[in-house]
Amino acid sequence: MARRFSAAYQDEPFSALATWARRLAVFSAVAAIVSIVIIRFGFLEFKPALATFFGALAIAGLSILVAIAAFAAIWQNGSRGMGRVLVALLLDAAILAYPAYLAYQYRRLPPLYDITTDPIDPPKFETLAQLRAGEGTNPAAYAGLYSAEQQRLAYPDIEPASLDVSPQQAYDTTLALIHKRKWLVVDSRPPMPPRREGKIEAIARTPIMGFREDIAVRILPDGPGSRVDLRSSSRYFEHDLGSNAARITKLIDDINDATDNIRPEKKKQPTTPAKGTQVKDPVKR
Repeated sequence: MARRFSAAYQDEPFSALATWARRLAVFSAVAAIVSIVIIRFGFLEFKPALATFFGALAIAGLSILVAIAAFAAIWQNGSRGMGRVLVALLLDAAILAYPAYLAYQYRRLPPLYDITTDPIDPPKFETLAQLRAGEGTNPAAYAGLYSAEQQRLAYPDIEPASLDVSPQQAYDTTLALIHKRKWLVVDSRPPMPPRREGKIEAIARTPIMGFREDIAVRILPDGPGSRVDLRSSSRYFEHDLGSNAARITKLIDDINDATDNIRPEKKKQPTTPAKGTQVKDPVKR
């Protein structure tokens, strides 16, 4: 009896809807991957590639609808194709999961693209300002006090790093952490006299698409120690989906952890003559 049922099932045709659901899911996955590669490596203009990516997401959504219709058809007429429906739904879920998370971030967070530890006097982009002068890029100047207030409400814990080490030690530690993250350093100036300020400018990239986000670091003496201010700003789009705040928070934490084990540099004390040693006056001419 089981053999007859199996043979009868094998004779049933595949559901056309199930086949199309799988085809649409595969096409959506290929289009999404190709568009991500184009954007990340800059093979073409990113706007058409981004439009292709959004088109791939729309096709994945269509594939889900067709898969649901295929499931209903298979349930009614007993045709084959449930495996194709499951493959389509798994592919669609993999394609749409991260964009769905970003959409949630878009609704949850304020539309900010420029985050800094010092909204009153943020670190400035100098070398990077030239790269932000093109069409469609965000300005190099800080977004302003309204943005600062939005940042304060959304990310109240973002503060500068106050360290018990010298500015040079703070600079070396921060630069090492930036190199460890494989950010592209475009300018680095240690705090050497007579200049009090140390400065680093670098470019980070978002994890999947690889969109450029610019970083400026400022190191200043602060009493016996030093203070590190950061600024992270998206080069494109008016909403960073929380990426800049996350980057600053993680880097500040790593700087604090790395400098906790560094011994502060001891200031050289002026040498005093040994007891009983007579200091001769300079020869007068």
